[in-house]
Amino acid sequence: MAGSTSLPVVIVGAGPAGLAAARALSRLGISYVQFERHTDVGGIWDIDNPGTPMYDSAHFISSRDKSGFFDFPMPAHFADYPSRTQILEYTRAFADEFGLRSNIQFGTSVERVTEDGGIWRVETSTGSLDASAVICCSGVTWDARMPEIPGEFTGEIIHSVDYRDASQFAGKRVLVVGLGNSGADIACDAAFAADAAFISTRRGYHFIPKHILGEPSDNTEWLPIWGERLLYAIMKPLVIGDVRRWGLPKPDHKLFETHPLLNTQLLHYLQHGDIAAKPGVERYDGDEVVFTDGTRETVDLVVFATGYDMSIPYVPEEYLEWSGHRPSMYLNAFSRAHDNLFGISYIEVNSSAYTLFDHIANLIAQYLAAQHGAPGDATRFRQLVTTDRPDLTGGIRFVASDRHATYVEVRAYRRHLRRVLRTMGWTSLVPGMFDSLRRSRSRDRGAA
Repeated sequence: MAGSTSLPVVIVGAGPAGLAAARALSRLGISYVQFERHTDVGGIWDIDNPGTPMYDSAHFISSRDKSGFFDFPMPAHFADYPSRTQILEYTRAFADEFGLRSNIQFGTSVERVTEDGGIWRVETSTGSLDASAVICCSGVTWDARMPEIPGEFTGEIIHSVDYRDASQFAGKRVLVVGLGNSGADIACDAAFAADAAFISTRRGYHFIPKHILGEPSDNTEWLPIWGERLLYAIMKPLVIGDVRRWGLPKPDHKLFETHPLLNTQLLHYLQHGDIAAKPGVERYDGDEVVFTDGTRETVDLVVFATGYDMSIPYVPEEYLEWSGHRPSMYLNAFSRAHDNLFGISYIEVNSSAYTLFDHIANLIAQYLAAQHGAPGDATRFRQLVTTDRPDLTGGIRFVASDRHATYVEVRAYRRHLRRVLRTMGWTSLVPGMFDSLRRSRSRDRGAA
């Protein structure tokens, strides 16, 4: 089995995924070193972190009580859908609570990792070291995907990764291309800050209100998929209506077959004429954008909210299987091609991510511990990595696109994760695992 007890594990990145990995390794006493190119923890939620896609108006699209790390709930005074500053505060509090800063080398980027005979050579901006394993936690929302549009445009073009606040729209006619949740947020900023605002989308999307009967809408996650679809089918005519009235296309897919939009604020701006919906972009023509329906608009600034590729530039491409621009790994975390190469956050899922990061990190740590404490178990698990190809769609026929190549349905993912843990006889993240820490925090909060 690959790896050496005398060599540390290397974690690349100290955002939420990297911190989940660090806590999991610490809990099992596994030696590790963590590299972070920025000056503090927080990942994309630190708006000052180079390459972050963060913008001032960003909020979580999963609710406070459904999000967060295992056994470390977000504070009750946070908003139902916390702001970017609250998420950053929470993430840093997590690092402090579990003493994770001491093993992080800040201001250090990982340039390349290679493997030879079970030893990983990690080259960084400040030197190099040998490691027993590498856990990639360097994020998935920094390598901007930009479509090629025919024609010449005399205005300004940016990707949403370069958008920070609504002041960029002042005095301009703005077109936002793409209708993911970030695109919808940015379009809302343009609706109130720009001289004129437009949003272009080729596909229709299902809108879900952030609250149902005063409670965050993701509280319905306990329902099966068919139950959630039935609930929203009953609710939609009463709360959302027919979005074609405001220029948006009708969805060409069932609910949850691609990401729904948790942004009815955009509908408010469309209903009041503060932004206009347009179809896909056909071409540029000087200071105008021509759309697929033949209409055109004079535009000063085009913002492409067209997503990201899941790049891992420091890992040789052949070390991973790739599905388009997405790494195809076992459970979205274990390289099938190279043992002891892992990734956390390389997952698209219809739920909050932080607790999933914890579960993935726990499985990685259990496997690394087994390599030296129970090598037979480690061999059995490695066999699963190379041969087990579970269906994690939960019966949903996801839209055929690059983004959905590695998409999973959260309930199906969790079920299979539990099945793997039971098969291996390994410890799951269950209530009670961190009882001593919970009691400690309760005493601290009571004293406060």
